[in-house]
Amino acid sequence: MTATVIPIGLGTPTGTVTFVVAGGPTLTGTLVGGTATVTTSAPSVGLHTVTATYNGNAFFSPSSGSTLLIVFQASTTTTVTSSPDPSVFGQPVTFTAHVAPVAPGAGTPTGTVTFVIGGGGGGTFTAPLSGGTATVTTSSLTVGTHPVTATYNGNANFSASSGTDTQTVQGSAATTTTVTSSPDPSVFGQPVTFTAHVAPVPPAAGTPTGTVTFVISGGPTLTAPLVGGTATVTTSALSVGTHTVTATYSGGPGFTPSTGTDTQTVNQASTTTTVTSSPDPSVVGQPVTFTATVAPVPPGAGTPTGTVTFVIGGPGGGTLTGTLSGGTASVTTS
Repeated sequence: MTATVIPIGLGTPTGTVTFVVAGGPTLTGTLVGGTATVTTSAPSVGLHTVTATYNGNAFFSPSSGSTLLIVFQASTTTTVTSSPDPSVFGQPVTFTAHVAPVAPGAGTPTGTVTFVIGGGGGGTFTAPLSGGTATVTTSSLTVGTHPVTATYNGNANFSASSGTDTQTVQGSAATTTTVTSSPDPSVFGQPVTFTAHVAPVPPAAGTPTGTVTFVISGGPTLTAPLVGGTATVTTSALSVGTHTVTATYSGGPGFTPSTGTDTQTVNQASTTTTVTSSPDPSVVGQPVTFTATVAPVPPGAGTPTGTVTFVIGGPGGGTLTGTLSGGTASVTTS
């Protein structure tokens, strides 16, 4: 703002001029050759009355002049970028919008930016500007190309603007499958739980869905759904020995199949044998039945099979063998 002080008479006025900007600052400039100039970038958007008052000196009296100052919103530009680009399915992607004033406008825009992300898993997201930058992050985008529009919503001093970009999400993410068993080792008849954990290979992220098939050598083939990336099956059908377990993830939306292996050792279960006789007491020549009951010791389970050998001491005794049926074997002697 420039004020020129013109004398009514001869000479060149000296001294100072005070500029009062309505709704803005008050500034003072020094006359040089009858002219005083001040500069400010503080006035807000709108219409401002500017009054310049010459403060006079010993030879010249004070005087004032006024004008109108119109301040418009500064135009802006909005640029939007994404990282990483391309990404893989399930990987978090960050969209960043930079909003800057168009010269001669200046300053740092404030307010919000609205991101509209097209395609599957996209949507509308709003974030505040901080230092002229706004960011949003999502990991829900499906495989394919996604158009992105970032719109700065403007404020009292800066006009709205928009920028566009595209984000590419590449095909299904690789996975790893690990399988464990518990307890290991186990004993015959004891329930064993096999657990498969399926996870995406970084930088991919997310939770795989689908099913896992457990193939147990010398045992059953079992299938279970993934819940939270984990599938479990339980069986007590394993025979004594070492079993190889292969867990195969079937793949799912955005995730490729994978396989993991483990081994399970099954030992013999301990048993208890109890024997009873009937009748007891008996008389000479009376048939007597000896009964043996064989049961597994927990955590072993099942029904033992095979034979039981009875050794009966004393006169008329001997060694007799019975076959287990339903866990029980009997012999009779008179």
